[in-house]
Amino acid sequence: MNDRTMSAESSSHSRTGGMRYHVLLTVLGLIMTLPFVWMVLTGLKPLSEVASEYWLPTEFQWGNFKEVFSVIPFFQYYWNSLLVASWVTFLQVVTSAMAAYAFSRLQWPGRDKVFLLYLSTLMLPGLVVVITNYQIMIHLGLVDTFIGLILPSAFSAFGTFLLRQFMLTIPTSLDEAAEIDGASKWRIFLDVILPLSRPGIIALTIFTFVGNYQSFFWPLVMMRHAEKYTLPIGLLFFDSEVGQSTHLLMAAVTMSVLPMIILFVFLQKFLVSGIQLGGVKG
Repeated sequence: MNDRTMSAESSSHSRTGGMRYHVLLTVLGLIMTLPFVWMVLTGLKPLSEVASEYWLPTEFQWGNFKEVFSVIPFFQYYWNSLLVASWVTFLQVVTSAMAAYAFSRLQWPGRDKVFLLYLSTLMLPGLVVVITNYQIMIHLGLVDTFIGLILPSAFSAFGTFLLRQFMLTIPTSLDEAAEIDGASKWRIFLDVILPLSRPGIIALTIFTFVGNYQSFFWPLVMMRHAEKYTLPIGLLFFDSEVGQSTHLLMAAVTMSVLPMIILFVFLQKFLVSGIQLGGVKG
């Protein structure tokens, strides 16, 4: 009887602790959404109410979103961001997957030392890399071009590390079985490793696309003509073209982040699984 009582009390405490944990996470989640809610509501206010202490507007100004397109070339900036982010994501996933395969599945002299050297580039200050890349783009004549904006980001030590860690969790017996069947290293990579690495590839795709979609400093350094600005740069020059129109700026920012939120909602399962499995084996 005592054992049953102790078991019931333990189960009750466990449920209570779990409930408190979920309540805490819910409250923290709601707090984290407050800046986004403020941004959306500010985008629906008239300019005279932007500095008001009340979050809700007296009248919702849905026309603010339409007015954004008449004030700045929003679609052009949006297309430029999608173009750059898509190409960088494609190239970075391809190069990272091939490098990760070489560092995780192929045996060659000095492999681990080369990997550590490649990984050490993550410790370089970002400003040093920007200066070096900019000098290279000047010599290649690629300043103020989309190719110059995309090319330096086509390779990623972080992406290689993420996919390498994920590929290390795949049993090597699959490689051996494929080799017995006569498959080449290239065929094993395409038909065995890549399909099994899908969660890691999707996680890297999300990270890369979002990071380059909202990239600010490198496009600011590279681009000279307004028609080639990406969305973050276009929003930077928003105030200078229309004055202090914070309500329009918030409306534009809201439209710019919605695709990223939708992307996370639909692909969060793959993102979480990719990160978890990628950190299992070193």
